[in-house]
Amino acid sequence: MLDLGIVIIYFVVIFLVAVAGRVKENATVEEYFLSSRNLRWPSIALSSIATNINGYQFLGMMGSAYLFGLAQASLEINAVQGILMAAFIFVPLFLKEKVITVTQYIKKRLGKTVALFYSGANILMFSTITLGAALFWGAYAADAVFADELSFISEDQVTRISILIIGLGVFSAIYTFLGGLNAVVKTDIIQFSILLLGGFVVLFIAIKELGGWQELYARAPEHMHLYLPADHEKLPWTHMFGLFLLNINYWCANQTIMQRSLAAKNLRHAQVGLMVGGVMKYVMAVLIVIPGIALYAILGKDGLADPDLAFPYLVKNYLPAGLVGVILCSLFASLMSTVDSTFNSLATLWSIDIYKEYINKEASDKQIILAGRLTILVGLVTGVTVGLILLQVKFADAGDAFTHTLNELRYYINCGIVVLICTAALMLVPNRIAALIGFLSTIPLQITFINCFPDMNYFVRAGWVIIIALIFVILLSAKGGFRKKLIQYDSPNILKTGILLAVSLVVLHVVFH
Repeated sequence: MLDLGIVIIYFVVIFLVAVAGRVKENATVEEYFLSSRNLRWPSIALSSIATNINGYQFLGMMGSAYLFGLAQASLEINAVQGILMAAFIFVPLFLKEKVITVTQYIKKRLGKTVALFYSGANILMFSTITLGAALFWGAYAADAVFADELSFISEDQVTRISILIIGLGVFSAIYTFLGGLNAVVKTDIIQFSILLLGGFVVLFIAIKELGGWQELYARAPEHMHLYLPADHEKLPWTHMFGLFLLNINYWCANQTIMQRSLAAKNLRHAQVGLMVGGVMKYVMAVLIVIPGIALYAILGKDGLADPDLAFPYLVKNYLPAGLVGVILCSLFASLMSTVDSTFNSLATLWSIDIYKEYINKEASDKQIILAGRLTILVGLVTGVTVGLILLQVKFADAGDAFTHTLNELRYYINCGIVVLICTAALMLVPNRIAALIGFLSTIPLQITFINCFPDMNYFVRAGWVIIIALIFVILLSAKGGFRKKLIQYDSPNILKTGILLAVSLVVLHVVFH
């Protein structure tokens, strides 16, 4: 009962904070979608990383770390590559144009047709896989940790998780509907604090049960390498080639992440916020990956039938009452910080890029906000539906590391988005028709690679798809050349900080190779 009481208090606090941060009835578009462009660096850092971290990391990535070890940390620490590119190349361009959505920048550079495809692809992704996966992981995690206490919902596990998916989706949609980005950022800060607390608790408990940090190398030395052989099925060292390019999509062109930087008070706050977020990614790598390796060292490779239950196993077997409630709150926090941000970005894309552009060009701010709010309701339905589908897929193959299954689905769309954003930002006179063809070609290229090279790692495959499509676009845009001044910064000190962050990433690769 103590644990349930903690969880109930958490939900009450989040709802009250969200309601307190709701916008007024006569709010402008920038107030609702960009919090009046007044975000400072701490809010940008905390909210961006809170949005990035969800149950997928705590369950999916920790489960993958249980199977594959430190190599799973590559997905976390190499995010710094994308963050630095966002901070010094892409965000300065977006802020200069004062855009509300990344699509508006694409429209300016590549035209209305390409922008429509870009926005449509993101809307499709956010309303299905992004929302569905976040809701699935949150509900699945809650049930895995709290199955006995939640049995009053239903004795059947699938039914119980399904009800949780619906309930968590509805709760997140309500406060996002009311408050826009302001409410999202305020709740994200609280949620990230709880998420960190829960993560550190699980980390220290896992290390204590193992017998100390030195036991990681003593009992699981094969799991303590960042680089795995080139023929590894899921995480060969060559995956970093594709991951580098895919990070451009997530950290430089993803409206859900970019919306905080677009709402920054100025370039300095945006760049500092992103770099602080980069440091936080190192912390999250430790919190997510090390407990999975520790559990592998304790149980052995055959200790868990389902690797995605590594996190729940640690919580249920090693944590005392009271702390379990804190951990469950951190899982809900990771879920809702992703879901509310996705709802808000989905509303922004639809209302600004589609409704205002094509349906009602004379729409008032009130009408645009209403269109965005209605989009949240539609997104709730589609997200819950996909979450329920993913639940069935997961139970059909419980022994697999489900995080990689979801990644493969995302990359069918993400590869094309990388082609578009690179073309728009890097080419002086981009060929708009070539950009559209390059974007559309990535899906048939994916299918061709799968059929011709079925054993190729999906990260590597994504990298080749992006490179081939980009080469095509560049060849047809070569006359215009590339943008000469790629890197922009607010001050020399900020540039030095960025260089230091980049060097730290290189050092990590050398030390833990």
